Order: sequence, then structure tokens, then C-alpha cells
Amino acid sequence: MMRRGDQLLLGFLFCLFLSLAFAEGGKIRHYRWEVKYEYKSPDCYKKLVISINGRTPGPTIEAEQNDTVVVELKNSLLTENVAIHWHGIRQIGTPWFDGTEGVTQCPILPGDTFVYKFVVDRPGTYLYHAHYGMPREAGLYGLIRVALPPGVSEPFSYDYDRSIILNDWYHKSTYEQATGLSSIPFGWVGEPQSLLIHGKGSFNCSTPGIQSGLCNATNPECSPYVLTVVPGKTYRLRIASLTALSALSFQIEGHNMTVVETDGHYVEPFVVKNLFIYSGETYSVLITADQDPSRNYWAVTNVVSRNSTTPNGLAIFNYYPNHPKRSPPTVPPAGPVWNDVDSRLAQSLAIRARQGYIHPPPQTSDRVIVMLNTQNRINGHVRWSVNNVSFNLPHTPYLIALKHKLGHVFDQTPPPDGYDFVNYDIFIQQPNVNATFSNSIYRLAFNSTVDIILQNANTMNPNNSETHPWHLHGHDFWVMGHGEGKFDMYSDPQKYNLVDPIMKNTVAVQPYGWTAMRFRADNPGVWAFHCHIESHFYMGMGVVFEEGIDKVGELPTSIMGCGDTRGGTFHKP
Repeated sequence: MMRRGDQLLLGFLFCLFLSLAFAEGGKIRHYRWEVKYEYKSPDCYKKLVISINGRTPGPTIEAEQNDTVVVELKNSLLTENVAIHWHGIRQIGTPWFDGTEGVTQCPILPGDTFVYKFVVDRPGTYLYHAHYGMPREAGLYGLIRVALPPGVSEPFSYDYDRSIILNDWYHKSTYEQATGLSSIPFGWVGEPQSLLIHGKGSFNCSTPGIQSGLCNATNPECSPYVLTVVPGKTYRLRIASLTALSALSFQIEGHNMTVVETDGHYVEPFVVKNLFIYSGETYSVLITADQDPSRNYWAVTNVVSRNSTTPNGLAIFNYYPNHPKRSPPTVPPAGPVWNDVDSRLAQSLAIRARQGYIHPPPQTSDRVIVMLNTQNRINGHVRWSVNNVSFNLPHTPYLIALKHKLGHVFDQTPPPDGYDFVNYDIFIQQPNVNATFSNSIYRLAFNSTVDIILQNANTMNPNNSETHPWHLHGHDFWVMGHGEGKFDMYSDPQKYNLVDPIMKNTVAVQPYGWTAMRFRADNPGVWAFHCHIESHFYMGMGVVFEEGIDKVGELPTSIMGCGDTRGGTFHKP
């Protein structure tokens, strides 16, 4: 029986071999990270956060196209497992380093060190975050910025390149939240206490019930984030959302923003006053410091799509040489109203691939899967379901089980490709007590073209439908269309954009609406596709795709060690 230490050594040697192969295509960017708990006060309220090398957000990965990124990750959480997903990186040839516990790897145990190694094959703005349980919302996240190779230019010009991560912030621990979601009676996580702009926010320490000493409004950790600009210069601002729950609007007082990139793909430029952004999305906008330079301006983010009690997040857009802590003289702009669906849908419809950078989609598809997103009650538990199937991860990761033909470790019954289109009314409150738990997966023909139709319906609350941002691992997809109401299988495909659809890895579905996407199943491996809201995925709102598993190379032993792979051996019935 192989010991865990031997597994890690073999895994490291395997990675070293890969690095030699990858090095021909670019540089090697090596990072050593330690993940651990620390007390921090990002919104003035002191709580345990998960940090990387003492920081949250974690260090930004900086690389150039075709570089190899190596992250040597030590889990120092003592009692909690870890896995990190490299969000937007397709992991072509390295599906085992996607960082999805239960899908592509076993979790990294406390005290262990795991080496991730992958190629960043496209320029753009990407993310990384925890993908085990719900610790992403405890601070374990950061940015990946991939630049073009020297001598290659972007199709737009700017003077400086800056980044901002937006997220919401809870004071309860992820364990408390997960326990409530799993309990009878159901305990919802509620609205977040704060919105953070690049790791900084402001909670009202005078809120009744706050324990003395836990909140300090003068703590420098929660002083507003400051983005300093030089008058007259144009900035590329990379904006990323890693919220646990909230859809957001972002704006900079008095300034227009020109959208030029999203999820690593160039956008036909369009101008917005405020940018709607959903969890898992990234955008690049151009903003010129062309306003009165004698004062500073507010950068504001606020919750949309939920009637939230969470106060707006504030940062300072600082015109040099004004003092960076000098507050703007105005009241921060309020932002759009939370239930203005039309404006959010209009932004989605405005996004087109940039001329000269269009990747034409296949004109037809080989398979259509319609996914109805509903809330359900199963054996007294509140769950989210897709076509009345609520997803559970198996103990043995799919990639290992499929590669080693361990068919007994997950349900082999295929999940449904649709629902009762004719009789299901998406606008009414359904009892929804008929769903089932399952860990079955979709098996896709390799190199086939697949259409996914995401359909939102009423929840178990009257007159309520939610916004869901869906993220696909291992691929980019074409966004073929968005619509209101129930998707019509016959007429709505006639409205698809087959000329210049944008490609993304994350897309939102609006309340009582639908979104159509198309992708090629051409990346051998096993890939998660799920709602990027932490609590929703935890409650079963996701599926898994398998494609070309026979084309996947030998798996590194470092990803094993759980379920039927414990001890480096495979346990067959």
C-alpha cells in the first residue's frame, strides 16, 4: 500500500516532468502559498478568514500567454480540507488540476502540500477560489491576469492596468451557514453584512447586538480601498466578482466606462454608467480620468436582483495629487434599483464579440439539454434541483472513477435532458416535493456540439424567481441568446445570434427567464457546470459533464487518497 507521502512525491515528480514539457511554450511562474486561518477585519468586524500567505484577497497570479503556472499549496487549516479551482483556465491536457474536489481530485488534507501545474493558454482576466464546501466566502480567492506575449497588442489602448475584486461578506462562519442549509427546519444564510471592494468594506459598528471589541470602525484594515489615477490618463480596470450570493452593480461617480473584455474575450466596445456583474464573471472596462481633478470620486457597488438590506460598498477614486484618504464631497450615487430586470437584460444582450476577434459558433448542435432550475423539498430538506434532480458529489472523484472504471461509486442512470415543457408553469409557486438526490452525470459524445438552455422558474416562495450565474469548467461557450418567460423549443432558436456571439465561461439567467449557450465537447475530462452562488451549489444546483475520458492521460497519484482511492489502491466490488 502506497503511503500518502509517497503519493505526494510521485505527484511532484510527475509535475516536474510536465514542467519540462510545458517550458518550451513559455515561462514557468512558480508560487508557494500557505493557506491558513487568521483573524482579520475587512469590514471592521473581526472574524476568522482564510488567507493565502496572510492575505485576502490572495496574491494575484501574473503570467503571459502560454506560460506554465506552478502553485505549491500547503494546507495549514489544521482541521479543514482544501481544493482550489482556477476559474476560466480550461486545463487542456491537465484536467486533474482543475481543482474541483469530488470531480477532478481528492481534497488536500490538513498539513499536506499539493502542487498544481497548468498552462494559461489565452490572455485575459481570470479567477481562482476555493472549491471545497463553502470556504470561498471566507476569503480564499484571488485574480489571474494573463498578458499577451511581448510584441502583441490589445485591440484597445490605455495607459495603466488596474484590478478590483468585488465580493459580499458574511460574519457567520461557513460552518454555521452550511449547517443551516442542511438542517430541518431550513436555515437560510440571509443577506451579507457588507460588500467589499478589493477586500475592504465598512460595517456599522453601532449595530445593536455587536459584541464589544469585535468591531472597530477606525481599524486601518477596513479603510476604503483607494484607486489612484493621474488626470487625463486612461485606465484598463479589470473588475471581477466572487460574491457568495449577490449580483452587483458597479459604478464610478461621474465617469463612463467602456466595456472591452469579458471572461478573456474581446467585446465590441459599448459604454455604461454602471456595470452589472454576477458571481464568477470578469470584465475589463476603459475609464479616463477626465473629470475635475481637484476632488476625489466615489466608486460604488450595490446589490441588484435581491431586495437586500446590505449597505453599498464604497471605495475612493483618487485623483493625484489629492490625498488618497480625502473623501469625495458628494453623497455616493445610489445605483440602479434592485428589481430593474430590463436594464440587466439589456446589458447581456449588448455584449457581442469584437470585430476581428469573432470565433464563429457551429451553426447547429448535436444535442440539446434543457435545464429547469427549481427549488425543491426532499425528505424535509430544502434543495435546489435541475430537472428535479438535486446534485450530490460522490466520495470518489469522477475523473478517477471513470478513468479506472469504478462504475459502482456513482449513479449510472443518465440525468434527464429536459422537463415537462408543456405542463410546467414557471410563473407559479410549485409544491416541488418530487425531486430526488443523485450523483449521476451527463456523458457527452467527444467533439460533439451541445446546446444548454438554462430556464429559471418560480421558487417555493410566491412571486419569486432568482438570478443564477452558471459557470462551466474546462470550456468557453457561446452565448446564443437570452429571453424572458418560458423558452420555446421551436421559435426561440430562430432568434439565436449565430454571427458574433460572445464567448464566456460564466453567464447569468434572469428571473423567469432563459439563457441559451453552445459549446464543443472537445476537452477530454470531467467538468463541473453549476450555479456560482455558494449556497445554491451546496444545495444541489449543478451537474457534471464527461467527454473523451478515454483520451485522458495517466492520472497523477497526488489527486487520489479519498473514497475508493484511499491508500493508492482501487477498491472494486
